[in-house]
Amino acid sequence: MEGPAIILVRPQLGANIGMAARAMANFGLADLRLVAPRDCWPNPEAGPAAAGADHVLDSARLFGSVADALADCRLTFATAFRPRDLRKPVLTPEAAAAAIRAQGLKAGILFGPERSGLATADIVTVQALVTIPAVPQFASLNLAQAVLVMAYAWHRAGGAEGTVAGQPERVPARHGETEGLIGHLFAALERVGYFFPPHRAPATRRTLAGILVAARFTSEEVRTLRGVIRALERGPASQPQQAAGGGPAGAAALPPEEPAAGPALPPEEPPLPPGFASSG
Repeated sequence: MEGPAIILVRPQLGANIGMAARAMANFGLADLRLVAPRDCWPNPEAGPAAAGADHVLDSARLFGSVADALADCRLTFATAFRPRDLRKPVLTPEAAAAAIRAQGLKAGILFGPERSGLATADIVTVQALVTIPAVPQFASLNLAQAVLVMAYAWHRAGGAEGTVAGQPERVPARHGETEGLIGHLFAALERVGYFFPPHRAPATRRTLAGILVAARFTSEEVRTLRGVIRALERGPASQPQQAAGGGPAGAAALPPEEPAAGPALPPEEPPLPPGFASSG
């Protein structure tokens, strides 16, 4: 089974990237992705710290954004504490690893920069958060340590012989497809002035994105929803015009309905004055 992508977001030190690569290699992971590293890449400090995990560094891929790094992933996680304004499932490393193994889908796990961790904007569109249990008095882990814990949990979840992944009933769309749906909806709402007042727009966007991500739509459902948005964007003017009388445009106009034919009736005579009898 293909292991999850380890995605380092804005890593600061080349040595930490190297140590993260070493941790990955210890437990059979090789898909390393870097999002906007602070220093140059390749970084000469990464090699010595990798201690022989050169194959991980050599195949590392560079991305300009979190969305691009996650684009091909169907399961998405972020190692972070849950911000107060986001509602997302929070898993242990063991639970996250078990979920990835059970579903057998491509997964991506985000790790934040050494100094500050992931920003709220980085995790808005992931499906779940992973928190490493540690004592509250000293809960901060080094970047490579966090990668090591996740890689170990992944390895342990496979067991000595590995596991056979079951076919999930619903295969979530790739992250890039979900991002496209979110962007499409935001653009449509922007055009009709939905995001008002402006100071509430960021929170509203986060809420809407969270709703769409939590649904874990399939690729077909994403395409259907984008079709609905396109139909709404076209508006009623694009619908077939109604002709006079309620029929569709182009239908022949019908003449006014006439009463059914029948025998002609004689004209009604006025009533006779009192005291007069009819001569008939």
